[in-house]
Amino acid sequence: MSSTPSKNTSSASAKRLSRPARRAALVVHVVASASWVGLTLGLLALGITAAGTGSAVTVEASVRAMKLFADWLLLPVAFLTLAGGLVLSLGTQWGLARHRWVYVKFWLTLATAVATVFALRPGVNSAVAAVAAGGPLPDAGDVMMGPIVSLSAYVFMTVISVLKPWGLTKRGRRLREADGRRSGTAMKPAGPAESGERSRPARLGT
Repeated sequence: MSSTPSKNTSSASAKRLSRPARRAALVVHVVASASWVGLTLGLLALGITAAGTGSAVTVEASVRAMKLFADWLLLPVAFLTLAGGLVLSLGTQWGLARHRWVYVKFWLTLATAVATVFALRPGVNSAVAAVAAGGPLPDAGDVMMGPIVSLSAYVFMTVISVLKPWGLTKRGRRLREADGRRSGTAMKPAGPAESGERSRPARLGT
């Protein structure tokens, strides 16, 4: 039995999280993701209230509450969700670029977090400044479009997290084939009689 594949296998396993660490990271990621969705629903409700009411007091209270959410809660939760997803993908068999759904979810999460910083928050801040100066709400779209887009992205990411569609990426297929070759070489004894045999790639767990 060859010792080289065993080293490769053990080093690959060492990169993965232990079971308690994986569970802890999963709990943090799920809680942060659910909090992100809840905050976005709250922002959407406040935006609809601000855009649909005729009361200047209600408008100001709504946009100020949106600013509070966006300044103190939304960004920490967004980046905690992103960090938790990175830890889980890099520390488990899923990987970051092995499966298309993981890859898409990562970039969509990153894009949503960036949009929160550079689009949603500036829109809310502009609305607060205008209302605080005694003017009307500048544009209802500024306080509604951001939460609508974000919520749509979260629903889509939730769906692909459950269904796990699209299969492996090119990198994922290469890594699976390499894992299969290493596993096959480690399991069979070295010898000329079996030197021409090739093992089938091992399937990743789901």
